[in-house]
Amino acid sequence: MIAPTKERAPRFALRDPYRRARKSDADAMAELVNFAGEGLPVYLWSSMCEDGQSVWDVGRERARRETGSFSYRNTIVRQDAGKVTAALIGYALPDHADPAVYDDMPAMFVPLQQLEDLALSTWYVNVLAAYPDSRGKGFGGDLLAIAESLAIQAGCVGLSIIVSDANEGARRLYERNGYEELARRPMIKEGWENPGSEWVLLTRSIRG
Repeated sequence: MIAPTKERAPRFALRDPYRRARKSDADAMAELVNFAGEGLPVYLWSSMCEDGQSVWDVGRERARRETGSFSYRNTIVRQDAGKVTAALIGYALPDHADPAVYDDMPAMFVPLQQLEDLALSTWYVNVLAAYPDSRGKGFGGDLLAIAESLAIQAGCVGLSIIVSDANEGARRLYERNGYEELARRPMIKEGWENPGSEWVLLTRSIRG
């Protein structure tokens, strides 16, 4: 998918227990992004492993990057009793689509990119996840409220997120927070196992 290209917005003031991620959060970030991606990240990382590397080594390495969509710099975490319990990864999508991005894109990413291209100028919620024992406590709603504040500061027209059509729990959370379906694209799974059949783009406008 297209990496964020807009200028970084002024830093949003966070309150405990929420804070901006650090490189030292890479372990938790890798685990949480895999929860949110329903195993797709681990599937992808498995093809990136070099000699002696595990899939989690790859995930942590990517989380510690200074650039790219999956980077600690695009991440907000919740920390309870010294442990990261939930995370939000997101950024402003560009104002214009870049057709060249499709030239060397693996087929399974094409439908996701097509949906992102329908949500230009929005703040994209790339990852919203909590550990299993931290779910159902309102952390998701808190992080979506933070996402909205970041979207406003970035001058975005709204927010967007892409979910599997089989992830009914996540969709209920987003719809309770004002997100509505805009479009769908069929999944291209290759070797990835998932009960879904379509990617669903949800968007919402900035509250006035």
